[in-house]
Amino acid sequence: MAATQRIAVGAVAAAACAASLASCATGTNSKEGASGPQKGAPAPQSVVRLIGDGSTAYTGAQPHLPVPERLKPGEKPPQFVVFSWDGSGEDSQKLFSHFRKVAKENNATMTYFLSGVYMLPEEKRDLYRPPQHSPGRSEIGFNDEQGIADTVKQLRLAWLEGNEIGTHFNGHFCGPDGGVGEWSVAEWKSEIAQAKQFVKTWKTNTGMKDAAPLPFDYDKELIGARTPCLEGQKNFTQAARELGFRYDTSGVNDQVWPKKKEGLWDLSMQLVPFPGHTFEQLTMDYNFMVNQSGTSTQGDPDKYDYWGDQMRDGLLQGFNRAYNGNRAPLVIGNHFESWNGGTYMRAIDSVVENVCNKPEVRCVSFHQLADWLDAQDPQVLARLRTLNVGEAPRQGWASFLSGRPAPAPKGVPGAPAVRQ
Repeated sequence: MAATQRIAVGAVAAAACAASLASCATGTNSKEGASGPQKGAPAPQSVVRLIGDGSTAYTGAQPHLPVPERLKPGEKPPQFVVFSWDGSGEDSQKLFSHFRKVAKENNATMTYFLSGVYMLPEEKRDLYRPPQHSPGRSEIGFNDEQGIADTVKQLRLAWLEGNEIGTHFNGHFCGPDGGVGEWSVAEWKSEIAQAKQFVKTWKTNTGMKDAAPLPFDYDKELIGARTPCLEGQKNFTQAARELGFRYDTSGVNDQVWPKKKEGLWDLSMQLVPFPGHTFEQLTMDYNFMVNQSGTSTQGDPDKYDYWGDQMRDGLLQGFNRAYNGNRAPLVIGNHFESWNGGTYMRAIDSVVENVCNKPEVRCVSFHQLADWLDAQDPQVLARLRTLNVGEAPRQGWASFLSGRPAPAPKGVPGAPAVRQ
């Protein structure tokens, strides 16, 4: 969603996904799609336990969340690719539902960073108390009942398919005069609490009390975020660490193996080649756009295809540099926007189709990547971090990682179960 426009309203029926949650209690393997039950993600095999007003519910372990395995001595690491979306919501462009479909068709899962105000109706806007701003203020507006129903449907199905629901917070305030870069740790905690609260009370705030809940406990589901405009990272990460988050993706990295920063995995976006230029470009649609059409979101139509090809080729060059080199995870960020005629969305379609079906490639969410990193021997990760951008081990992977890892420590999130 653009930071300057209110979320538009989609045409998908609001009531549609009730059957998908009913199936959680019966153990069926169907889920509700745009035109009725369709084959897809199996529902969690547990009884639904509603939380609070029933906006969310505990339904058991998330389906399609793989159990990470520790690399064996000498084993070449997989090539991870993370596709993530800032301010996720379903509007008239229907890009949330589109990329859910693209992910399913290409053996991928993704991370959707939900903006909390997209779960809050316009008439209840004063419930939002943004730090350093008056109540009811937001740079991206709010939503209406239909838009919330459409977004809830996509969130529900996305989670059941193994995707992650993160947060992009609420009002998207950037720059001076109260932007997130000026917020204190306490103000960040307030913003995070409100983002959670809007997800946990959308039924009360919309009056849609008979609708099916979201099938997850958001207090447990929410483990990471990306800050608006990549600002305010220092105080945010302190707040996030104290609240039990596991990763942050609000910075700018080179294509090297990630490490922990202030107790969180630093899974920031990266710099990749920018075809036709001598400098590298951040792996985000907005940054490509700014360096192509400036502040205009709809520039010269004659250049749309060229600009999209630039983004596609830059991301593919970055992918190949890692895939054939150090195997550092590739982190890509985007928005559900039709900037420059939708050329960046078409570029992402192409990249997903091109990379996610290759051997040894795993297109995953940040949650899954953090689980895998936590399951590894720290000494192996430290060894991987000695490789520079695009650098493959000279002696080959088998020799480079031939040392026997230490046993997995007990209690590592996502570590394989220890046989008794």
